[in-house]
Amino acid sequence: MTRATHSFLSRQRRFPAFVATLILFTVLASGLAQPVDAADPGVPKVMIKTTEGNIVISLRPDVAPETVANFLAYVRSGFYKGTLFHRVIPGFMIQGGGFNRAMERQQTRAPVVNEARPTVKNLRGTIAMARTQDPDSATSQFFINLADNDFLNAGVRGPGYTVFGKVTSGMGVVDAIASTPTGRRNGMADVPVNPVMVTSVHRIDP
Repeated sequence: MTRATHSFLSRQRRFPAFVATLILFTVLASGLAQPVDAADPGVPKVMIKTTEGNIVISLRPDVAPETVANFLAYVRSGFYKGTLFHRVIPGFMIQGGGFNRAMERQQTRAPVVNEARPTVKNLRGTIAMARTQDPDSATSQFFINLADNDFLNAGVRGPGYTVFGKVTSGMGVVDAIASTPTGRRNGMADVPVNPVMVTSVHRIDP
């Protein structure tokens, strides 16, 4: 066997190992790119206690890290205690986290950057950040989608609204809040006639 032939065969023997390594790397990289399941026991969870019952939310730091960090900062400070769901629209969403029982706007932290992305959609049961026309204006207010609100997704009518979690328990409570009668109060529409209060929000994951 010539030296050239030996060299060629040696490269051929090494090739399968190289292919196996490449395939393994590709599989691992693909796995890292997949978003974490909201039902995964490893993701952070919070319980929103309301006068209508409790709602458990699994958060998604894998797809909206700054938004989740911002939300948890409000949770840790006790900000949401005594706030209300001030905007309720059946078939659309329920919104809270910004006003107290007297409909006074609460002082908030600095806004966070919009982390909405086309692949993370505003589906029924997801929680997203409320904001003004400025995409990067979200502070403390959030809403829970009552339906698949595709027009709120990034790229449909603009930058979209950041989804950062999903209701994993208590969707019946969400629907009960959605069915409460509403009216006008302090110049705002769709305000529940009988206040739906948030009594506390706290983490329940280990």
